Amino acid sequence: MWVLRSLLRSVAGRTMSQGSAGRQRPPKDLLRHLRTREKRGASRGFGSPNTVYLQVVAAGGRDAGAALYVFSEYNRYLFNCGEGVQRLMQEHKLKVARLDNIFLTRMHWSNVGGLCGMILTLKETGLPKCVLSGPPQLEKYLEAIKIFSGPLKGIDIAVRPHSAPEYEDETMTVRQIPIYNTRQRRKGRDPSLVVAFICKLHLKKGSFLVLKAKELGLPVGTAAIAPIIAAVKDGKSIIHEGKEILPEELCTPPDPGLAFIVIECPDEGFIQPICENDTLKRYQEEADASVALVVHMAPESVLLDGRYQQWMERFGPDTQHLVLNENCASVHNLRSHKVQAQLNLINPNIFPLLTSFHSKEEGPTLSVPSVRGECLLKYQLRPRREWQRDAIITCNSDEFITEALQLPNFQDSVQEYKKNAQDGPAPAENKSQYPEIVFLGTGSAIPMKIRNVSATLVNISSDKSLLLDCGEGTFGQLCRHYGDQVDRVLGSLTAVFVSHLHADHHTGLLNILLQRERALASLGKPFHRLLVVAPTQLRPWLQQYHNQCQEVLHHVSLIPAKYLQKGAEIFDPTVETLISLLLETSDLEKFQTCLVRHCKHAFGCALVHKSGWKVVYSGDTMPCEALVQMGKNATLLIHEATLEDGLEEEAVEKTHSTTSQAIDVGMRMNAGFVMLNHFSQRYAKIPLFSPDFNEKVGIAFDHMKVCFGDFPTVPKLIPPLKALFAGDIEEMEGRKEKRELRLLRAALLAQESAGSPKDGVALQKRAHSGEPQSPQSKKARA
Repeated sequence: MWVLRSLLRSVAGRTMSQGSAGRQRPPKDLLRHLRTREKRGASRGFGSPNTVYLQVVAAGGRDAGAALYVFSEYNRYLFNCGEGVQRLMQEHKLKVARLDNIFLTRMHWSNVGGLCGMILTLKETGLPKCVLSGPPQLEKYLEAIKIFSGPLKGIDIAVRPHSAPEYEDETMTVRQIPIYNTRQRRKGRDPSLVVAFICKLHLKKGSFLVLKAKELGLPVGTAAIAPIIAAVKDGKSIIHEGKEILPEELCTPPDPGLAFIVIECPDEGFIQPICENDTLKRYQEEADASVALVVHMAPESVLLDGRYQQWMERFGPDTQHLVLNENCASVHNLRSHKVQAQLNLINPNIFPLLTSFHSKEEGPTLSVPSVRGECLLKYQLRPRREWQRDAIITCNSDEFITEALQLPNFQDSVQEYKKNAQDGPAPAENKSQYPEIVFLGTGSAIPMKIRNVSATLVNISSDKSLLLDCGEGTFGQLCRHYGDQVDRVLGSLTAVFVSHLHADHHTGLLNILLQRERALASLGKPFHRLLVVAPTQLRPWLQQYHNQCQEVLHHVSLIPAKYLQKGAEIFDPTVETLISLLLETSDLEKFQTCLVRHCKHAFGCALVHKSGWKVVYSGDTMPCEALVQMGKNATLLIHEATLEDGLEEEAVEKTHSTTSQAIDVGMRMNAGFVMLNHFSQRYAKIPLFSPDFNEKVGIAFDHMKVCFGDFPTVPKLIPPLKALFAGDIEEMEGRKEKRELRLLRAALLAQESAGSPKDGVALQKRAHSGEPQSPQSKKARA
């Protein structure tokens, strides 16, 4: 018993020494806002929020699309959910867990590309219900995503079609207005339909003037005042001591129910139907409500059209107009820019500065009060109408650099790194630039502010490249990495490899396909299908989305990954032709796949170039012997390292690898170099380093660019990286220490109950010495 008491005293001492920061907080009640709403609704029906504002999440740029967040203290709403919207909301602290209504203006991937990931995240937060409103294909879209997401148990996803009656909650009434381009209208999937939303706030009653009531001798502070307050707030006069008191003497004026309109006009074919819509005309005439703001998701070609400009003018001079399109220059992913600017101080070639894709098209001068969208720009409807720019992102690289240079030991470690790099082998620029590996997404599960989900670009030559996985937001990452050169990169893309059908590995594919068609046209190149190597289960998802939502199948030639396994028999001559085309267009001697230990139908791949180099990609997997055999003597292994050492049991549960397991696979494979990626989002900036790190191991960051000549210098990055992220590493090591103490205490309790004091003494000594336990000992104990 003394062993246990001694250990507990040790644990208590450590916890107290950490102060209040070490105290365990009570678990967060994710559904408290729902209970509050139910209580409020039962007591007084629809409320009248004091604060309502609209905020730009994505300003319409090519890398981010257009999305709008609406806030009241009672409700949260999202208008459109393209790729990357969830990541932006997470970075800028716009609470995803409070979204119970998502409105979609049309069925196009630019508007719904992030919806699958958003739904899965809402499910994880415990939100019981979310309602989607918009085009009629939403039901079919939900059926399609279940092909790879599985049943969406635990959350009720309801669809409110555009033909449904208007929706009303505590904040506002929302009316859907379908608008058809009659020249293109067709059955089934309907690109000719957009849905506009007219949102009208509830009237907010005036505030009761307590001091004025006292001056008039009213019974303030007694039960008799309640009916008086209710009467004057309803606009009724009262009689007090024989004298009539008007409501305006005791109340501030009521806040009228202002309206705002969200409308998308994707091309000129929709202009006339919008101009002729009778419902919209009534709001222009203020017959139903005064329109405070109109949000226009429209390209410059629409805004330049005289008919559309006249339609905007008919709202009158008191209506503000917000424009969201590709001409809206705005930085969205600030944290990515910050981290990259700081990494760039260590090695500007491996960590190039980020850029943005901005349209060179000149915007028109509008005769109405209008504002171009910027990320986090607000328009407040209550308590007073005004634009608010205090939250708008400003990207100041000098601030980021100054912050890094002030960190302890950072400058010294950078100088030491540069000296060591110069003293080492010949630098990369003196060797072949290709193949060049660009890590576009190095995180797992969900997009986060520092690391996006899986995508790696392999530039085989200056005009040939290949994508290994393609998670949500991959195109946005390409835009931020290449800027105006993004079309050139898309034009050189010869193939995409999809390792498996988890959403974080393939939901960026459709945007790549759509943007590639646009890129080929802008480059003057003929359109041709993109080769996609993937599990055969990808086809039903593409087929369903194509049939019900948007035409995409003409973009793809699918090569089933199983036919690229060693010894696979191919009976389809079309597949044989596609495989030959894949090797020819990518300058590859061999493109081989193997099944790995993750989910069903999960693959890794090996690319063997005609010149002899070999790149192996693990996808998601536990340590896998088939991958080791396929990758023998690889020049480079890119292997997932989702979890830190010591979490082997969790890695088995989630079918992933730890850092040391990934390194061990590379050593058994005899790989020339190992790059670790696919880190759990608990390691937001940097993973914990393993003792197994050596001169053949590096860790990947988003937007990191390496070629084979960089291998000698990549391991030397570790000291400056540790200095740059010292605070994060210390925090993670603290969490690890607490976890190990919990495991040790559990082991002691088990030993105590088993009655083996000798082993307990050994464990207790280890606890006091602070000696870390090896993963093997933990596994054996478990």
